[in-house]
Amino acid sequence: MTLLVHDVTLTYPDGESRLTALDAVGLEVPAGTLTAVIGPSGSGKSSLLAVAATLVTPDSGRVVVAGRDTTELGPAEKSALRREKIGIVFQQPNLLASLTAAEQLQVMAHLSGRPARTVRRRALELLDAVGLADKADKRPHQLSGGQRQRINIARALMNEPAVLLVDEPTSALDHERGAAVLDLLVTLTRERSTATVLVTHDHAHLERMDRTATMTDGSLTLGPATTTAPATAPGPAPAR
Repeated sequence: MTLLVHDVTLTYPDGESRLTALDAVGLEVPAGTLTAVIGPSGSGKSSLLAVAATLVTPDSGRVVVAGRDTTELGPAEKSALRREKIGIVFQQPNLLASLTAAEQLQVMAHLSGRPARTVRRRALELLDAVGLADKADKRPHQLSGGQRQRINIARALMNEPAVLLVDEPTSALDHERGAAVLDLLVTLTRERSTATVLVTHDHAHLERMDRTATMTDGSLTLGPATTTAPATAPGPAPAR
C-alpha cells in the first residue's frame, strides 16, 4: 500500500473542550488506484487530507507514505517527504500570474534541487500528458479555468509523487470541464501508479473511482471496492 492511514484521531481546541475532527480513521490506498472521499461540509474531509499530507500531526495513529512511517519524523523530514513523495492539488490553482505554464511546473522542481537541464523537459512532458503541450508559454490570464486546473494537477506531479491528494478540483468548473478533469485524474493515477485520494462534492462520476469513502462527523466509512473499474482509463479529453 502506498498510502496508509491507520487508526488516526485528530482533535482541535474548542473553548474548554476539544473538537474531534478525525475519530479512529483508517484508509489504505494502493498504488495506481483512486479513492474518493465524500461527505458534508465540516465532516473532516479536509482534516483527513491535511493529516495524509503530513501538514497536521494527529493526536494518535499512524500515516505511512511509500513505506515510510511519518510518526517520528521531525518538521524538516516531513517537509522533505512532501517534496519528494506527496503531490497536493488544491481547490484553487493559485498559479503565479507572472509565470508561464511551463514555469509554474519548473518552480516545483527547482525547489527540490533537481538539475536545471532536465526540469524543462519534465515540465513539457507533463503539460503534454494533461493535454496542454501547446500552452507551455501561456500565462494564467490567457488560460481557461479548466486549463488552469490541469496545470495545477501537472504541477503536483512534477516531482513524481507516490501519493496524490486532491481537494475539490472541480468546484469552480462547469459540468463538462469538471468531468474532463476527473477523467484526467483517473488516467494519470493509472499511468503513473500514484495512490490518489480525491475529496469531492460531485457524485456524478463516482463510478470511475476504485473506492468511495464517506466521512460523517469525523468517522470514515469505506464502501466496497469497484469491481468494474477499468484497468486503463481513457486518455485526457481535449484541452478546454
